[in-house]
Amino acid sequence: MSRSVFQGDKEFFPGIGKIAFEGRESDNPLAFKFYDADKKVGDKTMEEHLRFAVCYWHTFCAKGSDPFGVDTQAFAWDDAADEMGAARLKMDAAFELFSKLGVPYYCFHDRDMAPEGATVAESENNLATLTELALERQSATGLKLLWGTANLFGHPRYMNGAATNPDFAVVTHAAAQVKAALDATVTLGGENYVFWGGREGYVSLLNTNTRREIDHLGAFLAAARDYGRSIGFEGTFLIEPKPMEPTKHQYDFDAQTVIGFLRHYGLQDDFKVNVEANHATLAGHSFAHELRMCADAGLLGSIDANRGDPQNGWDTDQFPVDLYDAVGAMQVVLEAGGLGSGGLNFDAKVRRESVDMEDIFIGHIGGMDSFARGLEIAHRLITNSSLVQQREARYASFDDGDGAAFERGELDLAKLRDLAATNGEPAHVSGRQEWYENLVNQYI
Repeated sequence: MSRSVFQGDKEFFPGIGKIAFEGRESDNPLAFKFYDADKKVGDKTMEEHLRFAVCYWHTFCAKGSDPFGVDTQAFAWDDAADEMGAARLKMDAAFELFSKLGVPYYCFHDRDMAPEGATVAESENNLATLTELALERQSATGLKLLWGTANLFGHPRYMNGAATNPDFAVVTHAAAQVKAALDATVTLGGENYVFWGGREGYVSLLNTNTRREIDHLGAFLAAARDYGRSIGFEGTFLIEPKPMEPTKHQYDFDAQTVIGFLRHYGLQDDFKVNVEANHATLAGHSFAHELRMCADAGLLGSIDANRGDPQNGWDTDQFPVDLYDAVGAMQVVLEAGGLGSGGLNFDAKVRRESVDMEDIFIGHIGGMDSFARGLEIAHRLITNSSLVQQREARYASFDDGDGAAFERGELDLAKLRDLAATNGEPAHVSGRQEWYENLVNQYI
């Protein structure tokens, strides 16, 4: 890697230098134990496989507040006379952290980067000003934008949704934000653009026309796609599923819901799915399940890498440290041929009780190490073990003969019935689940 460590007029993380790879025997908390960016795994380096990104929102905007208490973390980049001054300091801090971590990418919401103005035009000007500064920072460091997006859930106007709001005037404000965020994403060379429908859903069916709202969402996304293509955006549009929170039910409930939605509205050629681990578990699925459904549909786009607490029923956005999750995720990604223009974005935040600046680095280091280990273990499982071959052998009856004819759509129901009568009761064939689970343990 040749990226420089950005340092503006002020150093926001003094005493922390470029995070280096020191190996698993190191006891330095500010060093990688497993993530070695230039190490080859198969035909690509770890950096090329994982395409790590740091998110702007949790890392630089969340300060430890929760519904029961105010901020616990004090950020030096908030120490400015006005909002735009604070935004510039925040950007300097952000690029310092990105550079010191050695990640190749970052992600942002529009309102993370630039404050909202009193009018649409002022908001657009604020974002354009900070976008130009971000472009300078990217040029100085070699960092790239994985994806941009618009915050269509935080402002009070979006309390009943954005694209799905029953008030058309609100829909127009959402469109203005998306237009400006797309402009910024294109200026910064963003490789993707994400939609998270934070309030695109309902709280009560009594006052909601779901058919119209979902139709409006389809029309809104089509308009955003058309505008993006018209200004030269060649990347992938992404939808990030979540079942609930803040709404009771969100229209992008899980991966399969989004896949069906995209196909219904003819958006599948331009859109893919951005899977978040914590959202998967809130939907009652495993992280690997959501990734697999997207990969099977050819719509796996990118990943928000985090985790929830299994004893809490809400979106805790913790840094990922579960090795089983990392191995399962990377197995799907490798078998799908990689993430393409997507990457692994750490949509995660340090705990409310973690108030030291180095805690932010330690959280990211742990997440990067977890997925580096997951990558190596998954690669060995696929290339060195018989897992893939054993799994495929379970379906050998479909490889030729009548099974293959069925897959080709050549057998009707009556013919299938006759085959059952002729062949008799099938033998019981073990699924060998315990063997598969033990094999994963062995490779871990």
